Amino acid sequence: MPTKNFRTRLGLLRSRIMYYWKPFNQRRLRRFYSPLIPAGGLCFDVGAHLGNRIAAFRSLGARVVAVEPQPRCLDYLRQTFGTDTEVQLLPIALGASEGKATLHISQLAPTVSTLAPSEWRETLRKKRQLAIEWEEQLEVEVQTLDQLIERYGRPDFCKIDVEDFEEEVLRGLSQPIPVLSFEFFTWTLPRTLRCLDLLDALGDYEYNWSPGESQTWAEPQWQSPAAIRQRMQKLKHDGSGDVYARLRLQ
Repeated sequence: MPTKNFRTRLGLLRSRIMYYWKPFNQRRLRRFYSPLIPAGGLCFDVGAHLGNRIAAFRSLGARVVAVEPQPRCLDYLRQTFGTDTEVQLLPIALGASEGKATLHISQLAPTVSTLAPSEWRETLRKKRQLAIEWEEQLEVEVQTLDQLIERYGRPDFCKIDVEDFEEEVLRGLSQPIPVLSFEFFTWTLPRTLRCLDLLDALGDYEYNWSPGESQTWAEPQWQSPAAIRQRMQKLKHDGSGDVYARLRLQ
């Protein structure tokens, strides 16, 4: 059986191939995010993993606060961005309240490491038909989006990608952020709808969404809260993507 160190190195290599070795991936990210992020703006990257979004945000001139609790991913981020004074790397997770939580780490598939309960992990394994294991459990510090805003200021854009823990992250937010995104899975539709409810309670948002890692808009126009809910309910039950929310112009 492969050793833990070998599995970890292989998992990180797979992530690097996934996020950095795709032709023109950074160009596609810059093109996608540039209308959402103002020059000199502030971005929160919640679930930074290996930092491909950090690289895109920095290329657009934004300052970045990156949250990543996985130690090996954090080591990679420090090696890559540690000398950049416009990037703050935080070795924590975010949730509904300050405290501690158990992070379940997959050595071979670190992209699906999560604080989510076992039901989600088992469903993911079945849906993707992959032999995914979460071999490590690590107690991590948890803070809230409100705490980050108090420390660094309100971000212009916030990306939340925490493997079905997005609802808990949004429960730690008590004020609207101009633009944000959160990952969704079609087989946890009630959680996605609750995320939308939380955002609607914070501000007058309109929505769009992007399937998978396509960095393309699924809808030609931004959608009302009612319309995005109808759209989410019609999706097939074996996919994922990101919902984007932006405050309507006053």
